[in-house]
Amino acid sequence: MRIVLVGQAPFGKDCLETMLEQGEQIVGVITVPDDLKGRPNPVKDLALEKNIPVLQTPGRSPHRLKDPLVIPWVRDLEPDLFVLVFVTDFMPFEVIKMATYGGINYHPSLLPKYRGGSAINWAVINGEKETGVTVHYIDEGVDTGDIILQEKFPITFEDSVGSVYFNGLYPLGVRLISEAVKLIREGRAPSIPQEESWSSFQPVITEKDVQIDWGKDGEEIHNLIRGSNPSPGAHSIYRGQKIKIWEGELSKTVSGSKPGEVVELVEKKGFKVAAKNSSIIVKKVQLPGEAKISAVEFIKKTDLKPGEKLG
Repeated sequence: MRIVLVGQAPFGKDCLETMLEQGEQIVGVITVPDDLKGRPNPVKDLALEKNIPVLQTPGRSPHRLKDPLVIPWVRDLEPDLFVLVFVTDFMPFEVIKMATYGGINYHPSLLPKYRGGSAINWAVINGEKETGVTVHYIDEGVDTGDIILQEKFPITFEDSVGSVYFNGLYPLGVRLISEAVKLIREGRAPSIPQEESWSSFQPVITEKDVQIDWGKDGEEIHNLIRGSNPSPGAHSIYRGQKIKIWEGELSKTVSGSKPGEVVELVEKKGFKVAAKNSSIIVKKVQLPGEAKISAVEFIKKTDLKPGEKLG
């Protein structure tokens, strides 16, 4: 098959490398523009090393794949299959239809649950005990195409979005993408319709979604913190400025405390903040415009005292 890979970041590069090692014929790569800060573009770099034609979508609009340059470039390649890996843009279905077998996509959830661009975040925030990877055909909907392969991965109470992705959904996705391509090439790929009665869609997560409400239960706040790490970071207000809270630990309630109140400085850990029915030991924070620091450093830096309030 003549394959065009569409993707970015180390994940896209690893998918490209694995398919090449599997003997697939990659005839073109579509990736994002070079980083303005000069950081590497791993997908582009590997493609050029392997003498694979590269198209970098122009500009920084979220609709780059609709650029008029894409269609003639793709048409000249006469692709059999598009493989989308780490794509944050919508690829027009008219382009997908130019390939003999259409396109397939990596999605980090157990579709049809958690369709949308922040699937891992919302699964952790909602306290799910498992998630997974789905490789599916691309249709005109958002993550609605028939399923080729799907595999589960557990979420523990200590996991963050980062740990779930890098320890599970990243390596799992690289493997399943290659397996799906091989199945399609051999004419053995299943096409399993998604069960719409199980479907859910969550929008791309924003700063508004991750503001901490200390009046909520501590477990819910704990899930919000770990479901926002490494991006966009749960936040609260302290002394009139927004601080991000990157790590926390669920703890017991403190009698007589009010939500958001700093009730204790915990040696070698950080500081305890009261919530509904429980509390959170804050362990890593970030002041505006500064680097992330441990909560122990934060206490020294700000001279934080019990009785102060967040939120």
